[in-house]
Amino acid sequence: MDEKEKDLNENTEKESTPRKEVEDTLHTPESSQPVQETPIVEGVTPEGEKFAGATEEAAEASSTHAFFEEASKEPAKPAPGPRRTGNAGGGVPPNRVTTGGSGSGNGQPPKRGKHFVGYFLTALIGVIIGGLIIFFVAWDNGDNADNSSTNGNKASKVEKVSVNTTSDVTKAVDKVQDAVVSVLNYQSTASLDGTTTSEKEASSGSGVIYKKENGKAYIVTNNHVVADANKLEVTFTNGKKSEAKLLGTDEWNDLAVLEIDDKNVTTVASFGDSDSLKLGEPAIAIGSPLGTEFSGSVTQGIISGLNRAVPVDTNGDGTEDWEADVIQTDAAINPGNSGGALINIEGQVIGINSMKISMENVEGISFAIPSNTVEPIIEQLETKGEVERPSLGVSLRDVDTIPETQQQNILKLPDNVDYGAMVQQVVSGSAADKAGLKQYDVIVELNGEKVTNSMTLRKILYGDEVKIGDKVKVKYYRDGKEKSTDIQLEAAKTTT
Repeated sequence: MDEKEKDLNENTEKESTPRKEVEDTLHTPESSQPVQETPIVEGVTPEGEKFAGATEEAAEASSTHAFFEEASKEPAKPAPGPRRTGNAGGGVPPNRVTTGGSGSGNGQPPKRGKHFVGYFLTALIGVIIGGLIIFFVAWDNGDNADNSSTNGNKASKVEKVSVNTTSDVTKAVDKVQDAVVSVLNYQSTASLDGTTTSEKEASSGSGVIYKKENGKAYIVTNNHVVADANKLEVTFTNGKKSEAKLLGTDEWNDLAVLEIDDKNVTTVASFGDSDSLKLGEPAIAIGSPLGTEFSGSVTQGIISGLNRAVPVDTNGDGTEDWEADVIQTDAAINPGNSGGALINIEGQVIGINSMKISMENVEGISFAIPSNTVEPIIEQLETKGEVERPSLGVSLRDVDTIPETQQQNILKLPDNVDYGAMVQQVVSGSAADKAGLKQYDVIVELNGEKVTNSMTLRKILYGDEVKIGDKVKVKYYRDGKEKSTDIQLEAAKTTT
């Protein structure tokens, strides 16, 4: 080993002791040895590594200092004295803190550079400004986040929209709706042992208040709504109830009139002219389909047909014995709507809902009794309790229901006569009895109109062409011979 290598090893051995002392000093901030400050002691090495024991503030300050030092583009001047010494101080970086003692050179820290104060102030100002910027940015973002959250809530909030929709239909309904009531039919039922009876609701329908005077109000409904009732009750749209009195019925036109106290009556309906209706014009049905739970229900349609003749069975014997002249509509009319109002676009009652065709392959064919038919009938029911109509005073049977052999052997009708209304019974003292009609006479013409069956005879008799007291010509067959006679029509009660 030559002299240079020997000197180098000695220097290395000497250096290990002070390096250890320096590291001990860094790890022991409270060392009794005085700590010498150097120009850039911020806790970070030039390579960017944090010194052991350095605080976060020191590391951050050092980074900021390094940033401004580089930005100044002015190389920092090294501290006075050599970077390496020939003694124990060799190899120690200038920013390390050393302590006094052998191998430490002269024991004095390196001198500060002349730009140190400027760099330090610049770094300090930068840290302050940076902190303020971060603070205000964070605060502003917080406000924006709150505003964004608020705006988001506003944007996503679903507000209720109130639209005042008024149309001709709603105006029409408003005029009449409170005048349409539910009519409840109570009938007596016996207990299982037959010892007691009670009244229970048997059926329900609808009705229309058409008149109010002298503390009373009057309601029109269907005859089949009130049939066989022991007690009748009316329920208004507001839920209030009133007991009703039956004034009279007309089974042929399926009409009835009720009387109630007017204390709960707020609206009275008015009638329109059913003869002026046109096909296709709006029609609105109001009533209580399926009972009071759906009272005040409104359905809309059009006038589908006028002057419809619909055969009906008035007495429930399975035989059609009347032909009702009705208005056809496609407005929905369901069980419970019977007796309710069919109104026009002006809110006038143009018909009383009465029936519908209920078949699997049929939809939207309902019927109402025309208002021009209703008004004269309910006036009589209200004042007289019955409808007076012209009457012949006979009971009838349709010829087409009689076996052909009996037509030939008993009635002795000609081969070309297979129609007409056979007199089954003559009421003693009636107009027919006075005119000489007898049992088994077959009426084929009345007042110049052909009679095909008992239904057509009633239509002629109850129509507008003849009145009580009129004399009408009757053609009939007796024992195969055609005869005729004049009959003076007499009044008959509705129930006759």
